[in-house]
Amino acid sequence: MDCNCFVDFVRDTYSTNEFIPLHAPTFSGNENKYVKETIDSTFVSSVGKFVDDFEKQVEAYTRSSRAVATVNGTAALHTALHMAGVRANDIVVTQALTFVATCNALHHMGAEPAFVDISPVSLGLCPKALAEFLEQYAEVTGQGTVLKSTKQRIKAVVPMHTFGHPVELEELMLVCQNWRLPLIEDAAESLGSFYKGQHTGTFGEYGAISFNGNKVITTGGGGMVLCKTLDSGAHTKHLTTTAKVPHPYEFFHDEAGFNYRMPNLNAALGCAQMEALPMFIENKRQLAQVYRDFFNDSDFTFVTEPEYAQSNYWLNAIICPNPQVREKMLKETNENGVMTRPIWQLMHRLPMYKDCLRGNLTYSEFIESHLINIPSSPIKKLIGV
Repeated sequence: MDCNCFVDFVRDTYSTNEFIPLHAPTFSGNENKYVKETIDSTFVSSVGKFVDDFEKQVEAYTRSSRAVATVNGTAALHTALHMAGVRANDIVVTQALTFVATCNALHHMGAEPAFVDISPVSLGLCPKALAEFLEQYAEVTGQGTVLKSTKQRIKAVVPMHTFGHPVELEELMLVCQNWRLPLIEDAAESLGSFYKGQHTGTFGEYGAISFNGNKVITTGGGGMVLCKTLDSGAHTKHLTTTAKVPHPYEFFHDEAGFNYRMPNLNAALGCAQMEALPMFIENKRQLAQVYRDFFNDSDFTFVTEPEYAQSNYWLNAIICPNPQVREKMLKETNENGVMTRPIWQLMHRLPMYKDCLRGNLTYSEFIESHLINIPSSPIKKLIGV
């Protein structure tokens, strides 16, 4: 397929000759109204009604027991890991094909990632690869699951729902159950994605969502911890708000908490975006179908949702026939004002994670060298703005 043909197709789809970004936010509802309300009220920081409202909206949409707003998605994941009992020198098993924040959240609490391969079904953590990794490197003892070699605790498993496509959750949960390991979902990219009718981020003990400017909805910066129980949710809220014990005027903090509070200003934006979320998801799924039809008879493979899932199609992706074609596509599309990008470099290729334990990463390496993300913003002409 000729790159110019793809560029022309994208420009026609978006009805513009201007620069087309990979994923831009859409503000078409009550964003201005709600943000102005916070400014007029002067409650723009960590106290205000929109924070509570935003948490309740996300709880209702995801059917999570408790949702706790945070300042960004990395903070949400860090909190989730802490709440799950991850501490310094622990090992957390995750995928090598992920955004660096997954590993940074571990690194800054003194824990270490161990990397396993992804699944061709989901592009997320592979249950078979996880089971094989644990069989080779781990053992269950009276003190829990540990590495055979160093006796370090393996404390959790963290799959990431790549581009919004849910991982094989039932199979992963079974492996985790067999090895007595909690599942913590990095759901940063998957707001609006469902596994067999249940929202991602609600299967594990905790889930972490991101509301960065390039996500399905945005609060500018922001995140959310989805909690399995009301009790864990209450403790998470306490921990992220400096662990301050409620009192009309005294300052007493009963544990070393985090100042991860989402400002009311950001939450106001989130409330307006949540009102538009169903429309965004419908629009993005329509766009995915347009791309799927376009690539149907080509030598490129369009990445589609797994059969068991309904995905948000946060970022659309194609798998190129070879790395040379991929490089040509990246170069020519970006030179012509249509933004495309390669997937992230595998985590073990980064200097700070190069020595981390890893299993066979054959499919991760294939996807790293063959995949391109293509423009995925909601199409404005379809949403009437």
